[in-house]
Formats: sequence, structure tokens, C-alpha cells
Amino acid sequence: MKVELLQHTSLTVCATAIRTCWASHDKSDNGGEKDKDLIDRVGNKFKHASTLEHLTYTFYISGISRALLQELARHRMASPSVKSTRYTLKELKEEESFTDGMSMIELKEKYTNPTEVYSDKHMIRASKYLVWSDILGVDFSSITALENLRLMLVDGVSNDRAKYCLPESYKTELTWTINARSLQNFLGLRSSKSALWEIQDLARSLFGILPSDHKYLFESYLN
Repeated sequence: MKVELLQHTSLTVCATAIRTCWASHDKSDNGGEKDKDLIDRVGNKFKHASTLEHLTYTFYISGISRALLQELARHRMASPSVKSTRYTLKELKEEESFTDGMSMIELKEKYTNPTEVYSDKHMIRASKYLVWSDILGVDFSSITALENLRLMLVDGVSNDRAKYCLPESYKTELTWTINARSLQNFLGLRSSKSALWEIQDLARSLFGILPSDHKYLFESYLN
């Protein structure tokens, strides 16, 4: 997984929005400690959280599974632009076999420990397309599904039909924009140990690359 912060709104925008409500623009210190304290006090402590919606963050997220993508879709107050399978599955068609014709049972028989599995040349190539669960049975199922998908494409099945073979572990990427209020909610839910392990990693990565002067708004939401 790779996460990059593409853009973020200045704190002064949020402070200006808050000061608009009370006509207190003359008390601003242009994004300094007074404005930062105001944003925290009004947006967090006084629960006038709609003012935090003026702060937005745009991330580029890659190397995540489609299973995680489904979890992101549940956060409706965010804007995702996702890599299209309709236009990009052709890259898989160019690959060689990932299994050399072996079944999942034969794959299991071939390998005796995880080190052998993930260092195998076929698995290394497959890791370009799949997120590993580190449970061999699950990962063997994923690589078998990947190979079935590749064969569908080689046989001339259209991307729109072939993608029904996609395993949940298939990697994708997206540009994702979210406001501060929704990001607080996301971090609170998705950094919990009860959340999907992969989305826990994403939540902590998102927090980690936030601008240092913005992190104080989110620290109490991180589990």
C-alpha cells in the first residue's frame, strides 16, 4: 500500500469560515495558535463540526485490495475516482501463466512453507496484482482466480464480463478526497482493532502523512 497527500486546505480557510459566523475576523492571527485553538474549540469541543467541512484532503492511494475499496465506499462523504477495470485489465492479458496449469491442491503440495511460496517467481509476479492475506489457503485461491481471469482475457472475453472473475484481493488505486469532519469519523472507525486489518493500515497511513499542523484535529480519533 502506498499513500500520498496531493493537496490540503489551509487552516486559515476553516478559521475564516468560523469567524464568519461571529463576525470576528479582526481577531484572526492568520492561521496561528489563536486560529488553531478556535478551530479545535468550535469544531471539536463545541461540536459545530460542519465548520470542519471547509478543510479537505486529497490522497492518492494505491496497492489496496478491492475488498478495502468496498469498505471505502461505505464512507459516502468522500469522493473516490477509482482505476477502471474496464480499461486496465488488458495489462493482465499480457502476463504469462501464474500457476503453470497447476490446481490449488497441486499448489499446496508444491510448497511446504510460506517463505517458499512468496519467493516463487510466479507469486512475485502475482503480487503486482494481488494483496496477500498471509493465509496460504486464501492466497492460493486468489492466485488461482487471477489465473482464471487471465485465461478469460486471453480467450477474448470482454473486460466487462471477465471482471466477474476478479478476486477480492485484486489490487486497485484511487484518488480520494475527504473533508476533515468525515476524516475524523473514518479514523475513529477504521483505526479500531475490530476493523479490517488492511483498512487499519490505511487509516494510520492517512494520519501519518497529514500536515503536522493539522494532526491535532485528529489525534483523539485515532485508536
